[in-house]
Amino acid sequence: MDDRTAVLETSLIIGDRRVDDSKGGWLEHVNPATGQPNPRLSMASVEEVDDAVVAAREGFEVWKRWTPDKRRDALFRLADLMVEQGAELGVIGSLETGAPYSPYGWAYSADWLRYYAGWADKITGESINAYPFPGIDYTKPEPVGVVAVFTASNGPSGFLGMAASPALAAGCAIVIKPPELAPYSGITFARLALEAGLPPGVVNVVNGGGDVGEALVTNPGINKVTFTGGTATGKRLQAACAENLTPLVLELGGKSANIIFADADVDAAIVPSARFTMNAGQGCSMPTRLLVERPVYDRVIDGVHQEVSKVVIGRPFDEGVTMGPVISERSANRIVNLVSDAKESGAARVLCGGGRVGGEFADGFFVEPTILVDVDNRAPIAQTEIFGPVVCIMPFDTEEEAIALANDTEYGLAAYAQTRDMNRAHRLIDGLDAGTVHINSTGPGPVSPASPFGGIKRSGYGREGSRLGLEEFISIKNVYLNI
Repeated sequence: MDDRTAVLETSLIIGDRRVDDSKGGWLEHVNPATGQPNPRLSMASVEEVDDAVVAAREGFEVWKRWTPDKRRDALFRLADLMVEQGAELGVIGSLETGAPYSPYGWAYSADWLRYYAGWADKITGESINAYPFPGIDYTKPEPVGVVAVFTASNGPSGFLGMAASPALAAGCAIVIKPPELAPYSGITFARLALEAGLPPGVVNVVNGGGDVGEALVTNPGINKVTFTGGTATGKRLQAACAENLTPLVLELGGKSANIIFADADVDAAIVPSARFTMNAGQGCSMPTRLLVERPVYDRVIDGVHQEVSKVVIGRPFDEGVTMGPVISERSANRIVNLVSDAKESGAARVLCGGGRVGGEFADGFFVEPTILVDVDNRAPIAQTEIFGPVVCIMPFDTEEEAIALANDTEYGLAAYAQTRDMNRAHRLIDGLDAGTVHINSTGPGPVSPASPFGGIKRSGYGREGSRLGLEEFISIKNVYLNI
């Protein structure tokens, strides 16, 4: 076992208690870069999930009564701790996901915390003209209560910042259910919250599988759920929440198109279009379908191929590494099988990649950067969220065809377009079915914490980021005073 694993925390955190002898057994975790086990974690029982919700409700009663400036300052302290301990926290992220090491990984989460901490003392209601009645009518914003926070494995610390920060700033308490494939960051977040002086019970963590998640969302003490993850799991979660009519924020999958027109700065568009290998392709809003106008089709393919050839595959602590493994053996095999099926069916031509990385990396879950060309947009490879370092490239002849191809998917998280024609750009903004549209950019993800982020269609609903993200965790009470 890697000596660095001493930094990994393995407890449940319920209130201010660390629970190591939990009743739910043990959660085993494998380092995606080596295939070797990381320290196993305490797994919650249904009873301990209930205990966490009780602790959260108690913490909520304290936290919501803190003055807004006091909550603001506590969240700033939490952000400061993330930055101060960045070197150690970066190790945690690499050990649980296999991503290349960076001491700045948790700085993204800290940015979200600081943004929403700044909102904590600016949550206001409004007065209403009650004419013809003589009284005073106004609105009183209140935190929704206790929030269940489900984060994804492809960026666990960052997603905690995105989902937990607005809930905490609004005055809510949270119970985090970390992903089984990347469980350690959630525990670290809760530990840092206690160090920053947040009241016990405001941040709790329960580890486990689907039974733990179901017990959490069906608990009547949960007032809202925020989930980042796959669409299939999101559907099951929505069905479970229906039992108590618990509202959700769902940030789900994507199959985003990146459209390159012949009038674009093609050389400038090629480099970011090759970034589908970032985070080993594990990103819900990544532009994984590359639609290219026919006059520059071959030029773009050659350019993307050249950029991808520069990718350095390796383990997270190796020098110069730019791409690590995918999160699990199952994911790696699924990706390779999807590519193989597309090749055998004639739905795509494999320009490079398509297999597992062997040699010294054979024990890890590494997948070769893969470029598929002449792809049939209706084929499974072009419609399925692959969640790996794979891009599907296909030509188009007209603007109308490009929009139709881009929209021809069940997802609607993001869309990207590269063009110098600003009239065309505005037509694309109107025509593309997506929660976020980038022009002459390939993102991916939210531009900043101040930008609303979320999808339409089967990419979910609700928004993270901006004031809209804060309002997801605020309930509006109307007050009428008869004078």
